[in-house]
Amino acid sequence: MNEREKQIRQKLKDDFEHYSSRCLKIRTKAGKVLSFGLNKAQLYIHDRLEEQLSLTGKIRAIILKGRQQGASTYIEGRFYWKVSHRKGVRAFILTHDAEATANLFEMAERYHENCPNLVKPTTGASNAKELAFSKQDSGYKVGTAGNKGVGRSSTIQYFHGSEVAFWPHASEHAKGVMQAIPDDKDTEVILESTANGIGNYFHQQWQQAEAGESEYIAIFVPWFWQDEYRKPLSKDFEATDEEIKLKDIYDLDDEQIMFRRFKITELSADGEDGSNSFKQEYPMTAAEAFLVSGGDTLIQPNVVTKARKTKCFGVGPLKIGVDPARFGNDKTAIIRRRGRAAYGVETYAKRSTMEIAGIVSTIIKEESPDQVAIDVGGLGAGVYDRLIELGQEDVVVAVNFGSSALDSGRYINRRAEMWWEMGSWLAGDLPVMIPDLNSLHSDLCGPQYTHDSNSRKQLESKEAMRKRGVKSPDEADALALTFAEPVRIVEEFDIINTTVGDAKAGY
Repeated sequence: MNEREKQIRQKLKDDFEHYSSRCLKIRTKAGKVLSFGLNKAQLYIHDRLEEQLSLTGKIRAIILKGRQQGASTYIEGRFYWKVSHRKGVRAFILTHDAEATANLFEMAERYHENCPNLVKPTTGASNAKELAFSKQDSGYKVGTAGNKGVGRSSTIQYFHGSEVAFWPHASEHAKGVMQAIPDDKDTEVILESTANGIGNYFHQQWQQAEAGESEYIAIFVPWFWQDEYRKPLSKDFEATDEEIKLKDIYDLDDEQIMFRRFKITELSADGEDGSNSFKQEYPMTAAEAFLVSGGDTLIQPNVVTKARKTKCFGVGPLKIGVDPARFGNDKTAIIRRRGRAAYGVETYAKRSTMEIAGIVSTIIKEESPDQVAIDVGGLGAGVYDRLIELGQEDVVVAVNFGSSALDSGRYINRRAEMWWEMGSWLAGDLPVMIPDLNSLHSDLCGPQYTHDSNSRKQLESKEAMRKRGVKSPDEADALALTFAEPVRIVEEFDIINTTVGDAKAGY
């Protein structure tokens, strides 16, 4: 091998994007075999993974995606590239059913068959589920999640869990094959799936990654990144009010809206709710993907997305909401709000009453808020009492989520009342701004609502959310607390009395 060949070989070894377009072949949706050039979704996934690899030396990622966006194609290509260039390593791909197993292995075989001789590894033993590269002492294997013991006896450096939300025995695999991956540098675990409801293993892992509670990074890929997800317009095409809002929020064009219409109609067969099915199969946001049948979510994902993208100046009293952690995996959450602008989210895990009181006391001294509303259920009562001892009774307000609402004829308790006020603030005519955080987005879209026998509005409790596998909405509860009480501010010439209802006017 001459010097130029060595340089070419090194570039192919070091740069997957360069390697994939020159050495890998894929079968397109139209059935053509072409060079593998990464699409927008694949490039985004690649950049996120490479960023994590440069920071930590390894990859732990969970990918939430829509249908046929190329996540598996990318991961299979990445792992073939890794295994064919390294010695003594193993890649293992675990799918949800036998057909998917066969499809992904066929993809790997296509990569291998079409790989240029310069970088093509020597094949040793191979069968319908395994490629062994004899000179590297490396291998590439696939398995099906229906077998509880699959992969347990192996040592794996690169693991791809495909359509994890549909795995049978998912928790068993987490205890088995997932434990076969050493916690070492240059190991990779990538879990990907479309959504399949809430409370399952994939949803639980997504929530933890999104909230920063695990070593996994959460990667979401919206459907409208796919160039092919468009349809020619009908002659009488005219966007509905809902579609106009979607175009504005997500910067969609009419052909993308036409694709959405077509798919909703297609997914409405046999009495299905095509609109909800579309959100699960082709999500615009992570919150949309995890839909729950039989329940109504109070705050819709589109409203939250719009508020995340909005930039506005906060005017009015500074109100701070503090939702102290009660137990377990709950976190203490703190957030600020001035009128139409919410900002400054802070979260703390496993802090004592005195520690949280100290944090809030420092915020009061440094930021001089007009009001600090604290949920006094559980740990919060001790936080409130300590702040009163510190002489901060003029600014601190005790709020009991379970107490009677100010408007007890419409709401079953204070928490429901505050959440509805917050929902109205988010969905109102005036633009509002919230922190651009996935964790807050997920919290806001988590709780469902019902009505009691007296037609009063009732928000799903934290306990009920946990039973269906949804984490406590700590950050959203903190924001709701900023709608708890009127604030009375004395100014030089006037007294301004701002009420809960003033939130609709931007205060």
